[in-house]
Amino acid sequence: METTLITGASSGIGKSLAALFARGGSNLVLVARSQAKLEKLAKQLQAEHKITVWVEPADLSRPGAAKKLAASFARQDIEVDILVNNAGVLEHGRFIDIGTQAHRRMLDLNISGLTEMLDYFLPAMVERGSGRVLNVASIASFQPIPSLAIYAASKAFVLSLTESLAEELKGSGVSITALCPGITATNMVSTAQENSGGLNIPDFLIGDVDDVAADGYKACMKGEVIVVPGAMNLAAILAGRAIPKWLLRRITGVAGRYTTDN
Repeated sequence: METTLITGASSGIGKSLAALFARGGSNLVLVARSQAKLEKLAKQLQAEHKITVWVEPADLSRPGAAKKLAASFARQDIEVDILVNNAGVLEHGRFIDIGTQAHRRMLDLNISGLTEMLDYFLPAMVERGSGRVLNVASIASFQPIPSLAIYAASKAFVLSLTESLAEELKGSGVSITALCPGITATNMVSTAQENSGGLNIPDFLIGDVDDVAADGYKACMKGEVIVVPGAMNLAAILAGRAIPKWLLRRITGVAGRYTTDN
């Protein structure tokens, strides 16, 4: 039976993905900061799907967190067959208003934490000749987003890294997928709205978390490199690629100022 490690598993897309992998018959390792939420979810999934679920509380924004997880799994003889890098954080607002600490946390979690997880779990998959990785990026990976500048840049890193590794891993038996959702109804988005006081998003633009997770799960299991849930999001990306960079910056700048000012 496969074992799937999911970061950011206590809520949002990560929680929905945990349910999907459990339904597919995979054992789970659930990672997030909140031990209580993880234990509650673990009990539920074990009872419903008759699988084994390990709970590993960790803050992946801290240096060495992935190394500690890997050491813990080695002691328990847990082999990770599927790695889901879902943990991430978002801050909305002008770059000069957000502050160094928030910038650092986004970079530490969205970039450094994800990269360290790959460092510690991808080599073993390649050595065994089998495995899957699902990196949760964002539709923001494809263009600059004023008022989400650091977040968009960090997710562009995730997408670029995924695409590069997809080529490096060809023939290894290991696949890697980038899930690029649009704005999704998660606690991360709700918190950003509350903290910024200005992230106003029309309801029709907010995706359903279970639908996004389902698209990511299917793409991961098929070994697809990039998946963008939602026809509107995909159309926006295709349109963005056809627009000159200077014009795209102007459009996203207007959009960013609108969400901040209204």
